[in-house]
Amino acid sequence: MKEIVLKLITLKKTIALMESCTGGYIVNQITNIEDSSKVLKFSAVTYSNDFKVKMGVEKDTIDQYSVYSMEVARSMAKAISAFAKSDYGIGITGKLNKVDEANPFGKDNEVFFCLYDQKQDQYYEQRIYVQHSTREENKKQVFEAITCLLRKIIL
Repeated sequence: MKEIVLKLITLKKTIALMESCTGGYIVNQITNIEDSSKVLKFSAVTYSNDFKVKMGVEKDTIDQYSVYSMEVARSMAKAISAFAKSDYGIGITGKLNKVDEANPFGKDNEVFFCLYDQKQDQYYEQRIYVQHSTREENKKQVFEAITCLLRKIIL
């Protein structure tokens, strides 16, 4: 992540995140890097559908595709980029070792994330299946996948 933060600083680019299942794990890794305040515009942990909607995700998108979908990850990424006026937005949604009674749709241990490039109006998406027994290990797996995607796009 240090390499990515330093590259964003060099490029004078900014990033914002809307995390759900990772609960702030990704932004924590970013803020562990010195000078991350030069690139991080905003971050939100939106566990509930209501707060995803308050942050700009269309309720119809959640209703049509379920909160556990690439469409919602895309919407989260674009909404947080617009909200923060950042060059990049990241949206993350999925299930980590937990059945969600409020949202019975979607596969267990399936995570969707999207990087939105505001200037290019381009989405970079990925779906992964986490496989560890603890939420923390699964968050780390998602972090590693997001870091890999960021390297491909930003470096």
